[in-house]
Amino acid sequence: MTAAPTLAPTGDAGPAPEGATRRPGRVARAASGVAAAALALGVGHLVASFGNPAASPLVAVGSALVDAAPTPAKTFAVRVLGTYDKPVLIGAVGVVLVVVAAVLGLVATRHRAVALAGTALLGVVGAACAVYRGGAADALPSVVAGVAGVAGLLWITSRDRGAAAPRPADLAVVPVPGRTPAGAATTPTPSRRGFLVAVGVVAAGAAVSAAAGTVVGRVRDASSAARRALGLPAPASPAPPLPEGVQLPGMTPFTTPVDDFYRVDISLVTPHVDASSWTLTVDGMVDTPLTLTYDDLLAMPMIERDITLTCVSNEVGGPYVSSGRWLGVPFAEILKRVGVQPGVDQVFSYSLDSGYTASTPYQAVTDGRDAMIAVGLDGKPLADDRGYPARMLVPGLFGFVANTKWLERIELTTYAKRTAYWTERGWATDGPILTQSRIDVPKSLGTLPSDKPVLAGVAWAQHRGIDKVEVQIDDGEWQEASLATDGGIDLWRQWSFRFEGPAGLHSARVRATDATGQTQPEARTKVFPDGARGWHQIQFTSE
Repeated sequence: MTAAPTLAPTGDAGPAPEGATRRPGRVARAASGVAAAALALGVGHLVASFGNPAASPLVAVGSALVDAAPTPAKTFAVRVLGTYDKPVLIGAVGVVLVVVAAVLGLVATRHRAVALAGTALLGVVGAACAVYRGGAADALPSVVAGVAGVAGLLWITSRDRGAAAPRPADLAVVPVPGRTPAGAATTPTPSRRGFLVAVGVVAAGAAVSAAAGTVVGRVRDASSAARRALGLPAPASPAPPLPEGVQLPGMTPFTTPVDDFYRVDISLVTPHVDASSWTLTVDGMVDTPLTLTYDDLLAMPMIERDITLTCVSNEVGGPYVSSGRWLGVPFAEILKRVGVQPGVDQVFSYSLDSGYTASTPYQAVTDGRDAMIAVGLDGKPLADDRGYPARMLVPGLFGFVANTKWLERIELTTYAKRTAYWTERGWATDGPILTQSRIDVPKSLGTLPSDKPVLAGVAWAQHRGIDKVEVQIDDGEWQEASLATDGGIDLWRQWSFRFEGPAGLHSARVRATDATGQTQPEARTKVFPDGARGWHQIQFTSE
């Protein structure tokens, strides 16, 4: 009499008996969704690297979130995170994607069609965000990414054909040596090892795709670097040497090193522009629309000027102010060539950073100030993160209304016809830089040495200039500080004040008066909608 075959449960319920094949566990199934999503991102990154890197799925979604975020959230992010706001946002989007992808991997155990549809939907979301910020062509990376993600998940789950809902029939027959029991399966049982190998293959494909996209980007960057290595033309109107005495000993550098220059913009990834194919269009209410190549721009007469820039997001005492020597084509030269028609009151500039625009008062580029299309900073072509190949620059105005980076078009128009990116979000239409001052030495809660008891800092009121700086110690009388040599009305100015009080803990406040006689107000305001106001205050210990 032959013994009946022994039946034993399989799957995740416990260790499989000898001879049975174990199915993938929950961690492995979650990993399948993450691997498929990674493949989608890698392929999307590769496709985007051949066109617009900002259309890469993760970047497109992050950029759309930046656009949709309420102004208080953006202001908070800049204040708290500073220049780390963009990496934090990208990281947060990535974490959410990993969680969603892991859930889809688990869902695929019982409802593969639902998981595949969910993966495809992620691609649709990326495509919609890319189109929202750019054009129809920008949807391609996310569409291809969605297809890759679905294909990856489909292939992985095909290695787990027994992944349907558990049934009583999901029992493995423990064979008796020498014969095959009646009713035993003759087809191979899906193995956890095969499933994990599939996950690994898809993950490797993701890594290869991402690496290939990075290589393509670097090749494009190398071409741009070769073009920049050719240098810049000599200015027809060079900047005069800075006068002696603009820099105080031990103080913040009067000319900011390029690598330390502040950066605040909406771009999650720095645009890398090929200058050989770049053009700048000047049109709108003009007699002769103009399209300039990079070489055309470099062939025009250049001016070189020392100018301090300030961001409207700079809090009282904040770091978003820097100074450099700029090279560019005077705006007056551009206007002369196109012929501006009557009625123009706005210069509306468009950035290659999808969706970004700025509105500059026409008066500010025609009143004699050194407004320019800048191509160089401190003797070198602009770095990518400074706006290469060209940017606008208008002294005396906050950057959000005047200093468009990665410039691609300038439209001469009216405020009635065009509303700029930040104005649509509630920020001021006009953006004159406010009179401000800052204490740099000592740092707040720092120590003032007895052998050099000097407080020092900077003050700025671009295109008006600084006439006076005053310091108040411990709520006492305001005392006038010593000013460094004036470098010009478009530059900040350093100041110093000798402290002659007793040792111990003290407070200090500073205020500046510009060349029009206006003293900065005491009352604090937030940066929104037109810049922060108030006196910078610190506490320090005197030895």
